[in-house]
Amino acid sequence: MLSRVAEDLKSSTLDSVSKQILEHANMSRIVDHLCLCLASSGSSLASGSSHMLAAACEACRAIWILINTSETFFKNDNVYIFPLDALQNHRLSQLEESNCEWGPLSEKLVDTVTKTYLRSKHVQVAVSHCLHQRVEAPLISAIQLLSRCCLHNGIMPSVLCGLPSSLPITTVVSGGEDGTVISEIFSILSYATSSIKDQQTGETNNIKGRLNNLVFHSCLLLATVAQCLKLSGRNSALLMLTTSPKKHLYRLSAIANHIASDDKIEASLQNHSASAMVALASILSLEKGSSAESSVSEMAVPMIPRATKLCYHLRPMPSNEGEVISHPAKCNLTKWNGLLDGCIGLLESRLKWGGPLTVQQLIASGTPLLLINLLAGRVSNASPDDIKNSPNRIGLSPIGVIWAVSSICHCLSGGTLTFRQILVKTENMKLISYLISDAHIKLVKNWGGPGGGKDGVRETINVIIDLLAFPFVALQSQPGSLSATASVNSGFILNMGSPGVRVCMEDRDLLKAIEEDMDKYIKVLLEVGVPTLILRCLEHLDLKDLVRPVAFLAKMVGRPRLAVELVSKGLLDPNRMKKLLNQSSPKEVILDILMIISDLSRMDKAFYKYIGEASVLQPLKEFLTHPDPNIRAKACSALGNMCRHNDYFYSSLAEHKIIGLLIDRCADPDKRTQKFACFAIGNAAYHSDKLYEELRRSITQLANVLTTAEEDKTKANAAGALSNLVRNSNKLCEDIASKGALQTLLRLVADCSAIALNPSKKESASESPLKIALFSLAKMCSNHQICRQFVKSSELFPVIARLKQSPEANIAHYASIIVAKVGGDS
Repeated sequence: MLSRVAEDLKSSTLDSVSKQILEHANMSRIVDHLCLCLASSGSSLASGSSHMLAAACEACRAIWILINTSETFFKNDNVYIFPLDALQNHRLSQLEESNCEWGPLSEKLVDTVTKTYLRSKHVQVAVSHCLHQRVEAPLISAIQLLSRCCLHNGIMPSVLCGLPSSLPITTVVSGGEDGTVISEIFSILSYATSSIKDQQTGETNNIKGRLNNLVFHSCLLLATVAQCLKLSGRNSALLMLTTSPKKHLYRLSAIANHIASDDKIEASLQNHSASAMVALASILSLEKGSSAESSVSEMAVPMIPRATKLCYHLRPMPSNEGEVISHPAKCNLTKWNGLLDGCIGLLESRLKWGGPLTVQQLIASGTPLLLINLLAGRVSNASPDDIKNSPNRIGLSPIGVIWAVSSICHCLSGGTLTFRQILVKTENMKLISYLISDAHIKLVKNWGGPGGGKDGVRETINVIIDLLAFPFVALQSQPGSLSATASVNSGFILNMGSPGVRVCMEDRDLLKAIEEDMDKYIKVLLEVGVPTLILRCLEHLDLKDLVRPVAFLAKMVGRPRLAVELVSKGLLDPNRMKKLLNQSSPKEVILDILMIISDLSRMDKAFYKYIGEASVLQPLKEFLTHPDPNIRAKACSALGNMCRHNDYFYSSLAEHKIIGLLIDRCADPDKRTQKFACFAIGNAAYHSDKLYEELRRSITQLANVLTTAEEDKTKANAAGALSNLVRNSNKLCEDIASKGALQTLLRLVADCSAIALNPSKKESASESPLKIALFSLAKMCSNHQICRQFVKSSELFPVIARLKQSPEANIAHYASIIVAKVGGDS
């Protein structure tokens, strides 16, 4: 009876009576009773009885009609507009958080159903039997109900795949096994394929239409599950396809069979074909990276329609009069899927796995600019009335936008022209940067479908950053390409899987073009306000999601003009630094912020004032004892560079009691930490003797480094630091002599002297610590009598005299200075 009432409600004109029925259904908690009916039916079905099967089917159908009708009521007053369309049409009312995507009543009903489904095994049994019956009305109702529950609760997709509830995000297991809802959906698709083939010509229109409708909803459920898994951070198609290659082929084919064949290009995309495309693209998007090594990608590539067919649907279509018109007036597949999402998603898969030839072919067909025009909304001459009546003119949901930007990024590796058309053209960069504007990000955040919410905001920002970082990654990936002010480790996370990494291996001409145009690109970034936009993006993301934006900031800081802009726009704001350098920040964020501080300090002393105002010394002090050696090393490096140009920070280092911790790090078990600690000690002593008393304890540690360190650079840093400890006064001269530092320096010179005197050896004297050790001894002997007397009395002094004959000019020069100073003292 309830089902018939609901069906009448669905078929009637939406009026005050219908609204009263919905309100009464809400007040009397009809959906709760229907859920109880499902639970009772499921209990009976689980016991082997089928007499409650019809009740389960009718309950499913009634629940969905109530939810769908409540959403329809809400839709009448609140037009569903994709964020991209709202942005282009300046219809920003969706920025209001109160503008719920589905409506409060629908949300309440879906919440009730979802909680019941997750809590009750019997309800799950009842719904599964509805799916298995192949009776159209309850079957489609159950599928749509599950789709809505997936959008409402992030646990639902995992449950439908049969994944363990406590499965860590990065763990991959076999999902979608027999008996799961996902397995049943693939069976439904195969059933539809065979049923369509069985129909005789002339009798098929009605039945085929109903089967295509079944395909449409089944594929959308698969797409929703895959997209929700992806947005939650899971990256493997095996979560839906099992680990069986045989089932991979069966299930991917079950979807691909419903995509029109390559030899048949439809005048317009049919709904069932478009939904199959988005399902296939969504499952393939779970395969992270651009490698075609997995069996899933190898099987899938031949099933993806040819690029010509995919691009055909992206192009504006001429009317009979020759004018350019838009895609079909209905550019949304559902409330949350764009008609073109699947085309774009499969295009991205082709670009990702097809190799350089595929990229070149798509570039030759104008794909990059086609995608740019699509994102810009330049596909229509629609009038304002047209836009008002059908506001979704572009046909891309937030997921489609992510795939479109990713496709453009893959095209960048295809040659100089594409790089210049996309990234060095201000008009196109304005469009791309607009996608990370506050307006678009807020629209995405308030979007109720896949690609919306906090996860959607993160993915949207990340894909734009991957595109913008392409030139930086390409240049950083070539050996010896970094300037003196850039760090090889800055933003390294962006290098992983980026098409930019392949450029230096595959296309030297493109690499040369990027080098030549980098100043132009930086100018464009500044013109369109990218530095400010990236800083604003930090405010829209949770701390755990800041890895890629901060990595891009680290890359930009390596370029002086961008560094100045970022600092002027508040990069080093104390509250921001406090947040980013918090111990709970992701390790990658902490490392990149440390590199930003280090790079700015190394670049110009003018940044010292801003770094000092950023209140970073306390977290830097804490990082010196961090359990992660990478963080300890970066903290030492940053402190060293903060003392590079002058003694601006000397008093602050003393005030925060940092010097003692730096001295301890000279004995750190980690080689890199030890190396940078010696570097920092050296710079802390270089500009004045203000910190000499605190540094006195470092003499023994530095001497130990000279004898125990494995890396020559570390020994060189230690030798240089010892020289700086007597550079500005004689306060520490006696300790330098009495605590073994001078003797250790002399021993180091003796150990390395054979290389300097024998140029036929493979080792280069310039790569050994000998030069720095001699330089240090020369400075000590030039300025302090205690040092001269110690060297003169050493049994190793003759070794230095012999080094005057070294073919290495600098070594011979320093040896001559030492001999002259020591001899003059005799």
